[in-house]
Amino acid sequence: MFRSKILVSLALLTLVALVGISCTAEVVEVEKEVKSVELKVPVAFGTHLPSLGDGILYISERLETISDGSLTMTVHEPGELVPATEILDAVSTGKINAGYATAGYWVGKMPAAPLFGAVPFGPDAAEYLAWLYYDDGMRLYQKMYDDAGYNVHVLLAAIIPPETSGWFANPIESPDDLDGLRMRFYGLGAEVMQKLGVQTSLLPGGEIFAALEKGAIDATEYSLPAVDQRLGFHKLVKHNYYPGWHQQATTFELLINKDVWNGLTDQQRMILDVITKASVADSFAHGEAIEGAEIRKNVTEYGVINHYWSEEMLAAFKSAWLEVVEENTAEDPFFAEVWADFSAFDEEYKYWSSIGYLPRPPAPK
Repeated sequence: MFRSKILVSLALLTLVALVGISCTAEVVEVEKEVKSVELKVPVAFGTHLPSLGDGILYISERLETISDGSLTMTVHEPGELVPATEILDAVSTGKINAGYATAGYWVGKMPAAPLFGAVPFGPDAAEYLAWLYYDDGMRLYQKMYDDAGYNVHVLLAAIIPPETSGWFANPIESPDDLDGLRMRFYGLGAEVMQKLGVQTSLLPGGEIFAALEKGAIDATEYSLPAVDQRLGFHKLVKHNYYPGWHQQATTFELLINKDVWNGLTDQQRMILDVITKASVADSFAHGEAIEGAEIRKNVTEYGVINHYWSEEMLAAFKSAWLEVVEENTAEDPFFAEVWADFSAFDEEYKYWSSIGYLPRPPAPK
């Protein structure tokens, strides 16, 4: 009996030892498989621009620590590695392994792309994120790139509050005042302005001031009040219009080459998924926190006159936007698919938001 117990004990010890060796071998094997990956990320917007450009820094400054060194990120300012307009192609071909931009930049390649960047008269940040994360938004977002043959994986990486809708030299009192203006404008909103007779161009942020100064354009929109102020538009044109009907919320994407993404471990992919969601929350909070003071400063220190669009003007913009939607849905099946999906979600969301939220109080004098 005693001998049997000894034999059993020895067998158990041998089994434990063998299991331990096996587990150790597996751990060593896993450790060998986990390779440190540096994401070299060119950006479409300078990181000195608050909320608009610095959202990617939230990720780059934390990624190494959160991943215990298995992931790092080096951010390259606009034009250092590739021009902003070439980021998508460069990531897809593997020329670079990641990039940071906004989907609206790819409208010439995929007509539906701006629907994932900013939608005129469309969702604010709350509704946009609800559709993207908890309805079909992100699935369709990835599908767009896949169907167009781009070898990228897309992660939502930031979202910012409403922009201003334009800086003008003179007040705009009717749609006729827009006819013939040359204006820098972005995304689907540019198509709306074209309906009203505006000649639009999509100038990079760093070129707008010079274009205004030289008279190459008469007016511009670009970003949040804090960003526009950094670029000095108030020095040349004094009439700033709200609300930003064309961009009630704007999203930014982290594109990762799909071969690189597929080569990451499950843990590395999870880290990127979680940290980009954290960046989305941080970028929105940051943008919301700084705008009020900047708008007041424009008025009190720089002589800017803030305007809220009249009902007539908002109706004109909305009517032109519906024409743009009709044309795009007729011309592009995927645009029609995305628009139908969002519209169905919007119907349900509006029912909730119409009874769930207090109306906004008037602005203080």
